[in-house]
Parts: sequence; structure tokens; C-alpha cells
Amino acid sequence: MNTPDNSDQVEFWSAAAGRKWAARQAELDILMQPVLDGVLARAELTPKLRVLDIGCGAGAGCLAAANAVGDEGAVLGVDVSAPLLDLARQRAAALPQVAFHHGDATELELEPAYDRLISRFGVMFFADPVLSFTRMAAQLSPGARLSFAAWGQIPENPFFTLPARAARATIGAMPKSDPDAPGPFAFRDPERVVSILAAAGFTDIACKVTQLNLTPAGTVDDLARQMCDIGPASGAITHFDANPDQVAELRQTIADALRPYAQNGPLRLPAEINFVTATKP
Repeated sequence: MNTPDNSDQVEFWSAAAGRKWAARQAELDILMQPVLDGVLARAELTPKLRVLDIGCGAGAGCLAAANAVGDEGAVLGVDVSAPLLDLARQRAAALPQVAFHHGDATELELEPAYDRLISRFGVMFFADPVLSFTRMAAQLSPGARLSFAAWGQIPENPFFTLPARAARATIGAMPKSDPDAPGPFAFRDPERVVSILAAAGFTDIACKVTQLNLTPAGTVDDLARQMCDIGPASGAITHFDANPDQVAELRQTIADALRPYAQNGPLRLPAEINFVTATKP
């Protein structure tokens, strides 16, 4: 039997999606800062530790981890997206303790072993998650701690549902997809996450379902433009080859739907995040 591979995700993040996310790195880092804060707080980073950041993207987690472990520690960021890693390398150029690896985390063979594994939304895309976590565990030292964030239940995350509804109303309904397939919501079920990690050999597994606010820096119009560039609305624009008038209508529909989240001050978007921790025996 053939082992499932992650080639679809490699292709997706290496092409236009990776370039779009890289172009919006600064605003996405601000938007997702509460999520990264939650991952790092649970990772219990201290000086001299060796940290593995899976799905590191443009490097926000690597930079924060480098600050925590100091000059005598080490941080390795792993991602399949060349555009995002190019940007990550630029941002970490002055930090000798930070390095990057372009490749699939399922295929890592590292020496020496790492003391921590962290990830902000980087581990939900594996075709065979048990296999991938088993192989990532092999890169960790005994007693190493894992800390990652994944999106929770779909209805609790308007970052996705709001632009998806707006796209259906203005452009058309996208073909239905399997939320359990590799993608942002593959780890929305805590019981599934726990079973995957247990099968991969981890212990002391916990999944804390947490309600928090994402923190976009700009206006509702700024976030609407972002949502038309990445995520479900962007997918609909591409799928239906939407014309400029349709895109403008979609952007306005999204902005109007976002306004209630900015009535009492800065724009804040509620989210449900699964913060997961575990230990390698």
C-alpha cells in the first residue's frame, strides 16, 4: 500500500498561496499574535533549549522562540513554502541561532534531537497525521514538549465562515470539501487530535479549547481586502474567475459583515482555538 504524501499541500503553499501570505506577513502576524502567544506560553521555553517550529511560515514563531532560548539555544523552522521561507530567512538574518529547512516535516532526519516542538497552525495539513507525528517525534529528545495551535469548530471561526458566506452570496457556492481532509479544520475535534498524538507515541496529551479574539491592526475595509486575497473568498474568486465588479461587491459585503466586530473600539474577530500540548516519553 502506498503511503499518503503531502504533495498537494507542497504545491499549494509553494505557488500563489505562499506568495500571497508572504506579502501579507506583517498584518497576518499582528492578526494571529494571540494565537502565537498561547503556543509559546504552553511551550515553556527557557534559555539553551533546541526548538523545532513546524509549518513556520514567515518565521514569527522562530523569532519569538529565538528570543526565549537565547544565543546558546537553537531554533529550526520547517516549511514547504519557498516564498515564506525566503522571507523568514531575511527576518532572522541577524540571529545565528535560527536556521530553516525547506521540506516536508514528515521526512525530517535531524541530529541532535530537539527539546521542544511548536507550531502555529502548521500541523493540520498532513495526509497521514499519525505517520507525520510519529516521524516528528523521532526528532525530539526524551521528555521533549510539544505545543501547537489548531483551529477549533468551524462555526466558531468567522475568519473563515464570514468570507465564505459572503462569497456564496455574491459569486456562488464552492464545491463542498471534507473538513477532515488535510486543511485548516482537520484538527477541530479534540478527541481526534488526542487519538492521533497517542498513536504517534506521545503522552500527557491535552487539548484546551479556547475562545479568544484575533487582533487585526487595520479597519474593516483592510481586513476585507485581506480576506479577498487569502482564504475562502480568495478561493471563490479564483474558482469562479470573478470579474472586478464581483470582487468589489464581495469585498464590500465582507466589510459590511465585519462592522459589528468593530462597534466598541478596535476590530476584534472572535475565534475558537485548540491549544494542544503533549510530551515525548
